[in-house]
Amino acid sequence: MPDIKVAVLSPDARQEETVTEGTKAWELFRDDADVIAARVGGQLKDLSYPLVDGDEVEGVLIGSPDGLDILRHSTAHVLAQAVQQVFPDAKLGIGPPIQDGFYYDFDVETPFVPEDLVKLETAMRKIIKENQRFERRVTTDEDALVELADEPYKIELIGLKGSAADAAEGASAEVGAGELTIYDNLNRKGEVAWKDLCRGPHLPTTKRIPAFKLMRSAAAYWRGDEKNKQLQRIYGTAWPSKDELDAHLHRLEEAERRDHRKLGRELDLFSFPDEIGSGLPVFHPKGGVIKREMEDYVRRRHIEEGFSYVGTPHISKDGLFHTSGHLPHYADTMFPPMEFEGANYQLKAMNCPMHNLIFSSRGRSYRELPLRLFEFGSVYRYEKSGVIHGLTRVRGFAQDDSHSYCTPEQAPDEVKHLLNFMLSVLRDFGLDDFYLELSTRDDAKADKFIGSDEDWATATAILEQVATESGLELVPDPGGAAFYGPKISVQAKDAIGRTWQMGTVQYDFNQPARFGLEYTASDGSKQQPVMIHSAKFGSIERFLGVLVEHYAGAFPPWLAPVQVVGIPVADAFTDYLYEVTSQLKARGIRVEVDESDDRFQKKIRNAQLQKIPFMLIAGGEDVEKGAVSFRYRDGRQDNGVPIDEAVARVVAAVESREQV
Repeated sequence: MPDIKVAVLSPDARQEETVTEGTKAWELFRDDADVIAARVGGQLKDLSYPLVDGDEVEGVLIGSPDGLDILRHSTAHVLAQAVQQVFPDAKLGIGPPIQDGFYYDFDVETPFVPEDLVKLETAMRKIIKENQRFERRVTTDEDALVELADEPYKIELIGLKGSAADAAEGASAEVGAGELTIYDNLNRKGEVAWKDLCRGPHLPTTKRIPAFKLMRSAAAYWRGDEKNKQLQRIYGTAWPSKDELDAHLHRLEEAERRDHRKLGRELDLFSFPDEIGSGLPVFHPKGGVIKREMEDYVRRRHIEEGFSYVGTPHISKDGLFHTSGHLPHYADTMFPPMEFEGANYQLKAMNCPMHNLIFSSRGRSYRELPLRLFEFGSVYRYEKSGVIHGLTRVRGFAQDDSHSYCTPEQAPDEVKHLLNFMLSVLRDFGLDDFYLELSTRDDAKADKFIGSDEDWATATAILEQVATESGLELVPDPGGAAFYGPKISVQAKDAIGRTWQMGTVQYDFNQPARFGLEYTASDGSKQQPVMIHSAKFGSIERFLGVLVEHYAGAFPPWLAPVQVVGIPVADAFTDYLYEVTSQLKARGIRVEVDESDDRFQKKIRNAQLQKIPFMLIAGGEDVEKGAVSFRYRDGRQDNGVPIDEAVARVVAAVESREQV
């Protein structure tokens, strides 16, 4: 066999190698057990890929994002094989990798139960131990239709091959444009133990799956379309090591403990009455305190940052949203129109069109720019019921929404101003670990975006420059832009390392043109402003939900609904505590006295369960000394603290926004 030349790439090196024609990719990485696939010319390949002259090859590590996807997709195949062993009549749907795991859909007569998952894990471990080899095989549509005749959902996917498959939920993991491939699972004798329609790539063998767990089952519509048949979906997770799997399961346990929906009930913060409708929260008095504190804070900050407070209605004639471009580009997420008085009205899904009308209500001079408008705008979006999730995905919410109108020359500084503003808000609320994401236009789907190539290039370059100068990590998000312009979003990590999308800054050159917005320049000419959208919280509801989980309900004193509770050792000391708490109320502190019939220790336990930052306890000795026992919610306690000092401690903690 003749020799060929290939280049082996690593993050900091490029090494030329001469190998025999027909050499497989795995031979380049035989000494690195963490390499489970190859990237050849930018395309992911199995390690069994035969190298050709001129190939540039990079090893894909199992712990890398692509490596994790390959591990999890391979584990999904093992799951599907196990299901058809245990339930021979099961028909295969799709099984893509997802964040932190994978799923596979099945058409089975009876829904899966937890006991079934235990049986399936046992079958999977046996398949993994057998060290079956994943082998890629190119086929034709015609041959695949014959070979997979007993799999009706795979037959449908073959018909979707190409862009239609990419549009179907998870289908692109199975088929795509170009050649059609099947992966065979071969046993030690080289016999086909199982097979599946799949694009790949996969692990070399099943034994390369180090650690996995099946999590749960649920119903799911075929290809995510509620008009299709409901299948049974099994979710699982897989990791490069047992330790990483255990750490992931621990994070899930911690996330469940912090679930804002659960804590919202326990702390009496908010609820979602069926009588009102799905995704429409109501805030109870204690939740209302937190919401008001957030609103007061961000209103004051906007005014300090040069914004003018405005207000707009909840509905509008739909012509306004045709002008802005939201209809039809955003129609799928807007509620259906209401017709009366001969016109169609829409529930407001965004505030920007109405702010444009405020700008155009009179002539504007360059001397007024940047003109900054801000409001708590209530908006309504028609989210599908399957994606609604507590406060973090709702149908009705309030945005701390702002729009800056500026000259093109002012735009970079305004973007920088808004980004710094956003980051300072996050820090004030205890979120200080974040990175930036730059969402840009997908040129392959130009019909989903409006505006010229030149305008998009200018807007994207400005956002990228500002984001880069911030010194924060910048992650690209191709195709994630709004239809009217690119955006920077802040991705913040909470106390247990989960990432949440928070506020955004969006550059908009389209709406000013569509609304005919103008200002008079210094030379007397009429010019079009640039419009920059920004929401610091994103939405108050979502931000509050994130805060509940970040703090596990134990808010810092300045945000806590009840900041202090007075607990008398016996009823005789209740009046004394009211005298103490009156001094706290005079300083603006939210304080209560527990007069319930519960025993003393139960009152302390109740305060801890309600996560109240401070407890002031009074007994006979405290009354004699004019003092209290000062107890923190973590159980620390200082006895005999003079009243003035106790009041000063609480006030200082609230004013400093410290976490206790």
